[in-house]
Amino acid sequence: MYIADKKRYEKMKYSRCGNSGLMLPQVSLGLWHNFGSNGNFDNMTEMCYTAFDNGITHFDLANNYGPVAGAAEENFGRILKRGLDAYRDEIIVSTKAGYGMWQGPYGDGGSKKYLVASLDQSLKRMGLDYVDIFYHHRPDPNTPLEETVRALDGIVKSGKALYIGISNYNREQTMEAVKLFNEYGTPFIINQRRYSIFDRTIENDGLKDYAAYNGIGVITFCPLEQGVLTDRYINGIPEDSRVRTDGRFLKENAITEEKINRVKALRGIAAKRGQTLAQMALSWILRDGDITSVLIGASRPSQILDNIGCINNTEFSKEEREAIDNISLM
Repeated sequence: MYIADKKRYEKMKYSRCGNSGLMLPQVSLGLWHNFGSNGNFDNMTEMCYTAFDNGITHFDLANNYGPVAGAAEENFGRILKRGLDAYRDEIIVSTKAGYGMWQGPYGDGGSKKYLVASLDQSLKRMGLDYVDIFYHHRPDPNTPLEETVRALDGIVKSGKALYIGISNYNREQTMEAVKLFNEYGTPFIINQRRYSIFDRTIENDGLKDYAAYNGIGVITFCPLEQGVLTDRYINGIPEDSRVRTDGRFLKENAITEEKINRVKALRGIAAKRGQTLAQMALSWILRDGDITSVLIGASRPSQILDNIGCINNTEFSKEEREAIDNISLM
């Protein structure tokens, strides 16, 4: 029987999610990869236990995480039943809907039909009565935004979600959604966007500053660029790497000699800070307090333990910031 580490809350730092009352761990665990039907269930379980034992209270999913679609939610439901559900009131569970999930005209997008049905399916897969945060996973240009917002508002009123989030919405799309959420009084608290040393889109499109100014939480994914901002590819592409086993999200042609040289230079800065490259890349995201939480992925418990070390050193000198910019923005 699983019994959580009694000192778990001493190992993590927590940030308020925008202007809401909800606190999120500065490091959250994403179940995008390695929790599908092709994964090792005992390893998945150990990763979730390791995360929670170290103060990671937030587990992030989506309806289509797999493979196959839905498998990550099913496996997380099994992990909950193994003993993690005893701590349900200490856990933040989030899931999403927005991308293609089932055949036909009702299994994709932002319609009320799709969002309500998808969440019902997600709850059934996980064996839960509610999720803490339910996201619309992507903007849908073919559905009126008001319909999507009304659906999300109704989901909260039904008791099936406590808070609402959006994902992959840019600044302008977020502003439009916020107006409607405010009109309906919907507890919208967070936007989930991609962000890393190499990918600064949320800075360039103004979303990061807008969210900070307006009290909206931001949680970021792909902080390590699918493993590029680690030691993983410095000496070549391992045969068991994501590039070799699942090339959908990280292509081999993205790992160029020039890119690796920049990674090596960043690793040198990290070493001087007493951090691994992965730790520094995560610390950099948390550096100014504008990001609520950073989503990590992992294939084994040891990676989670290494990543958590980022919270111990999120201060960067002016010289370090400039050096990182000069390397990453060249």
